[in-house]
Formats: sequence, C-alpha cells, structure tokens
Amino acid sequence: MSDAPEAPMKVLVYSDDAKTREQIRLAIGRRPAADLPKVEFVEIATQPAVVHRLDQGDIDVVVVDGEAQPAGGLGVARQAKDEVYDCPPILAVIARRDDGWLATWSRADAVVALPLDPMAVAKAVADLMRWRADNRLPAL
Repeated sequence: MSDAPEAPMKVLVYSDDAKTREQIRLAIGRRPAADLPKVEFVEIATQPAVVHRLDQGDIDVVVVDGEAQPAGGLGVARQAKDEVYDCPPILAVIARRDDGWLATWSRADAVVALPLDPMAVAKAVADLMRWRADNRLPAL
C-alpha cells in the first residue's frame, strides 16, 4: 500500500450564479465520503466554458444548475452526454420536483431538488464519484 496521497477527483459545478455554485460546493464538502479522495472543484459560469473544460477529459463528476441562464444546466447536460467522449456522470439540481422529467430528458445520472439537502447532495456526488472511478474509459 502506497503512502502517496490519493489524487483528488475533479467536480465541475456549472451555474451562472456564484451563490448557487457556493451552495453546491458547500453541500458536497471536501470529501463527500470517507472511502473517496478529496474533491477539487472547477466552477464554471458559462456553457461554452463547460464544453471547453469537458473536452480536456479530466473531470470526474459534473453538477449542473437547472436554473442557470442563459443556457440551462439540463440542456448543457444533454449536450455533454451527446458530444463528450466518456462523459462524466452528471448530477442535475432542479428547482421543482415536477422538473424531474426534464432531468430524465437531459440524461442526467442523478437529480436533487432545491432547497439543497447537504446529505442528499453529498451522497449523490459520492455515488457518482464511485461509479466514475469504476467505469472511466481509456483516453483516446
């Protein structure tokens, strides 16, 4: 067993609202579960920046704000699922439980509703981090 520190997993948080990004970041915490490495956050406020960052291939989990403007997080999620090789799993944050059908359309891997429950958010992200660690495809 190595004594080297485990590399952090990168979680991209997309919202045009800095306060929303902060709420999501605080809900996830530095380590959402004891069996996982620490989280390194990549905060992004625009859809073009999300596309550019995902193309780099080093993001492990994406969290999107369904209420982001002008490009909603659910549309960004669907675009990523359609266009990104080995797209990381996506957690959609929705404002209304009735928007669950939109999250399904977006092909998000998990969904949480506002107001954010930190336990639910941390659990969802931890589950997605575990899935990503077990299912990452080799780089092209």
